[in-house]
Amino acid sequence: MNIALLFEEDLISTDTAVLTDRRLRHLQQVRDIKLGDQISVGQVNGLLGEATITELAPDSAKLSISWSKQPPAPLPVTLIIALPRPKMVKRIIQTVTTMGVKQLYFINSYKVEKSFWQSPWLTEAKLLENVVLGLEQAMDTQLPTIHLRKRFKPFVEDELPEIAKDSLRLVAHPSNNQNCPIQVEQQTTLAIGPEGGFIPYEVEKLESCGFTPVSLGDRILRTETAVPVLLSKLF
Repeated sequence: MNIALLFEEDLISTDTAVLTDRRLRHLQQVRDIKLGDQISVGQVNGLLGEATITELAPDSAKLSISWSKQPPAPLPVTLIIALPRPKMVKRIIQTVTTMGVKQLYFINSYKVEKSFWQSPWLTEAKLLENVVLGLEQAMDTQLPTIHLRKRFKPFVEDELPEIAKDSLRLVAHPSNNQNCPIQVEQQTTLAIGPEGGFIPYEVEKLESCGFTPVSLGDRILRTETAVPVLLSKLF
């Protein structure tokens, strides 16, 4: 936890907050905080700053905050991922949040098992929990938006054209496609399939929506590996 991310309910004034939960336990057990110590903080969807611990008890800490700077710029990308195995969902959310993705769509695909959509990691509370962990790691405050789309064809036909409007459209697919571009500066919409890639029908539907298939080479990567590799190459 590189910052303590503060929500509206944590603030008792514009420059004073009280911590009582997981963040306090982390500061106590990992940072061994003491009265008068300074920690880095951020307000959800707001500024970053430094806070001084002015009151400290076993179950609470009062912070006096000086807000000082803007959070880092987001990546210019909308990320579309075929829903991975449940235990990978939390890792991917934390990773892409840390890297600066602000729009993430989990979509269905032929290779996505129906049971994946019943995962407790897709509940609103769990999604927020992992987003917060990613923001704390990156010293960022801007909450990403995570969308769940359980039907592939309606999503691609009805929503994707507007989502990807005026952007570079890429679909990562393990085949003899052109290499993934590097150091892209324009807004990009990137689609990543399940392990082994989208089926031909799904690739064709994406191509009909203006997406260009690109490759990372001969090796087929797990989704949680492909995501940071693709983002790093692109941006």
